[in-house]
Amino acid sequence: METAPKPGGDVPHKKNKLQSKRKKPRRYWEEEETSPTAAGASPGPSRSKKRKQELRPRRPKNTHIQKKSRISKKPQVPRKSGERRNLVPQRTLSGAQDPFPGPAPVPVEAALKFRRIDKSKKLLHSKSKTRSRLEVADAEEEETSVRAARSELLLAEEPGFLEGDDGEDTAKIRQADIVEAVDIASAAKHFDLNLRQFGPYRLNYSRTGRHLAFGGRRGHVAALDWVTKKLMCEINVIEAVRDIRFLHSEALLSVAQNRWLHIYDNQGIELHCIRRCDRITRLEFLPFHFLLATASETGFLTYLDVSVGKIVTALNARAGRLDVMTQNPYNAVIHLGHSNGTVSLWSPAVKEPLAKILCHRGGVRAVAVDSTGTYMATSGLDHQLKIFDLRGIFQPLSARTLPQGAGHLAFSQRGLLAAGMGDVVNIWAGQGKGSPPSLEQPYLTHRLSGHVHGLQFCPFEDVLGVGHNGGITSMLVPGAAEPNFDGLENNPYRSRKQRQEWEVKALLEKVPAELICLDPRALAEVDVVTLEQEKKERIERLGYDPEAKAPFQPKPKQKGRSSTASLVKRKRKVMDKEHRDKVRQSLEQQQHDQEKKTKPTGTRPSALDRFVR
Repeated sequence: METAPKPGGDVPHKKNKLQSKRKKPRRYWEEEETSPTAAGASPGPSRSKKRKQELRPRRPKNTHIQKKSRISKKPQVPRKSGERRNLVPQRTLSGAQDPFPGPAPVPVEAALKFRRIDKSKKLLHSKSKTRSRLEVADAEEEETSVRAARSELLLAEEPGFLEGDDGEDTAKIRQADIVEAVDIASAAKHFDLNLRQFGPYRLNYSRTGRHLAFGGRRGHVAALDWVTKKLMCEINVIEAVRDIRFLHSEALLSVAQNRWLHIYDNQGIELHCIRRCDRITRLEFLPFHFLLATASETGFLTYLDVSVGKIVTALNARAGRLDVMTQNPYNAVIHLGHSNGTVSLWSPAVKEPLAKILCHRGGVRAVAVDSTGTYMATSGLDHQLKIFDLRGIFQPLSARTLPQGAGHLAFSQRGLLAAGMGDVVNIWAGQGKGSPPSLEQPYLTHRLSGHVHGLQFCPFEDVLGVGHNGGITSMLVPGAAEPNFDGLENNPYRSRKQRQEWEVKALLEKVPAELICLDPRALAEVDVVTLEQEKKERIERLGYDPEAKAPFQPKPKQKGRSSTASLVKRKRKVMDKEHRDKVRQSLEQQQHDQEKKTKPTGTRPSALDRFVR
């Protein structure tokens, strides 16, 4: 007997019906389920547990995560992309996959630009410990170059340039036209200081490019922040000023007066009077060595260590009066120009010149070296302007005859060459940094109100400072300076506290004067010739080669007979025995050779042999 179904018995509940129709929303990073779960399977994790698993970042199975230790002996260099196998895109916190996992690739050319270690030169016979140290240094160098190549993208500033219209000569563009075309901040960098009463003037910029110091022939000395035009000090020394230089910072100022060398602070207070440096004509400061180089009328080149206040050395150039001097920023070698047309290169570690270059038929009037230390510009009484290559050959690359000889030369940070000829300043440009300037056509030309007495490009600014009879002139030269500066080395915006900390670090990193040489890269290389000579002398002195045989390693013994003292005694015993055997063999060999010399073979005995001793 069939019973009638109850009303609403087989009809599903309204709430359950809605839940069956509603589907769980699927995120775009979730994979679509292909097959439903089997009936009777164990229930899955709860909803809260699923939510935690979705939010938790998933790590691919085949990827390897390096464990960073607190003290790492070797730098952790990321593996190359070719070494990774089965690379799976990682998921982020939201669960999305990264389409470009890992660090961004660095071009090989960009990384090679920052490499300093030459891999082509390797030691043929090196110990395992030395080889491991070299490998660590190579890995550190590779990691540093990659980081430097990545950070190069952050240098947003670009060098300036000056382009004329079609067929227009840039040398005909005046400073007034450039001032009208640039912005207000750049236009304020062009100014003239009318100081005819105390001229002519010599000038010098600080390493940061923020401060300017100048001194007149009639005793006027001043220092100021030329960007804000804020005067730091202004004095009159009542004596002729021949040259002026900032020391390691803008807080100290060295002035070559008519008789002695004086040191002032940024308030104009005299701190030192160095009487051993007398009748100085030119000054140069070596920032990484804390050395002040002075050239005098008596023909002496003197190096003064400003960190301890002692004279390192005084070299006699034996070439008469010295009034032409400059430094090579690359290797800190001093270049002196002489009246016989030669340029000599000096180092405080050597009493004789490192090299002598015959540049002109007459006397040398001016010398300048670019920032890379590759090219040297000279001008002489024969009205010749020459560019020399300093990379070991010292040969002239180009020459130009000027209607009036250049009395002053200066290189910019990007390789522009400025020459002062009377009251005219000519600037030549090249293809960029590291290339010699082209002397065919001048880049810019400017006429001053007096004869040029000093030239210098401002660091990190497209500005050329000119000292002349009428005062000081600041010229705008687009593309002259480096647009980006190192904030840890030369920061124009540093505070007083930052300057003091930088001074302490610079003193700790001071380079000894004995390391100044023509090629600084030779300091990091091994002198194989000297090493072989010392090894040969050691063998002759000992009578045997101590490195010919591997050192004796005693075998461990039991019952406490392998203590450190017993091992050392056994090693010493074996070494003494080997040493005695080798000395005995060498003595027997010497005695045998002596007998051969005293009794020559193949000759008949004579009655006179008894007189032979």
